[in-house]
Amino acid sequence: MQAEQTARRWLADQGVSQVRGGWVSDVEPDVLLTANQVAHSWAGDVFAEDVDAADQVRLAFGLLDLLDEYWVTCEIRFANEGAEGPLPADVLWDGYRQRLEADRDAEAVTYSLWVDWFEDHVTSASAFAEVLGTDIDRVVAERSEALLRRARRVLECSGPVRWAVKEPTYRTAVRLPALHPALFRGLLTSFHDVYGDLEPADALALLDRLDLPTDTLHLAELRHVLAAGHRNHYRSPGAWDDAVRSCS
Repeated sequence: MQAEQTARRWLADQGVSQVRGGWVSDVEPDVLLTANQVAHSWAGDVFAEDVDAADQVRLAFGLLDLLDEYWVTCEIRFANEGAEGPLPADVLWDGYRQRLEADRDAEAVTYSLWVDWFEDHVTSASAFAEVLGTDIDRVVAERSEALLRRARRVLECSGPVRWAVKEPTYRTAVRLPALHPALFRGLLTSFHDVYGDLEPADALALLDRLDLPTDTLHLAELRHVLAAGHRNHYRSPGAWDDAVRSCS
């Protein structure tokens, strides 16, 4: 909340304020702006502020809290990869972890992980380690609601992460039944995502350890394609349709 308030004050200094139904700027006070327009127009300016990089990152995450727009995460990634980057890793990933644990919508954060950090094999291993892999033993041991919330969110969007990177985390997570539905989503997207990655035999062994209702949507089909040795929906066109027909 403090980060959000700081971001609101910063926007006010830029001449941008929230009104009923949207946002307005002092330059065109009669033009109503959406949160997305505000993000596209001002989020990048955070990284031109004359403060240290850690405070820039904290301000950017506050802007994300305030606007709830994926584009803010894009500007964070651009800054990390830019001439002044990389950003301080501890502050960057602490910002992601906090928002993954928060009891509020995190779609912008999980979408950012999925399409920007996890689909890029240059960053996927380190990003996955930062948001879950390094902490999975603590998640299973402590089982706090915040840690479980973060684990579920990361597992569900982890499809593009290389199997060798995420499989040890999956094996640890399977010890906790509360994570089984999220693990199933992770395995399912590992098969269906364009960049999804899995080893069929190992994935099937994990799938068989999940305590799920027998009528779980797509459970039978996923088991069928894995048993047939298929690694990815796009590498085996028609395999999923065959599974649907076989399991119907």
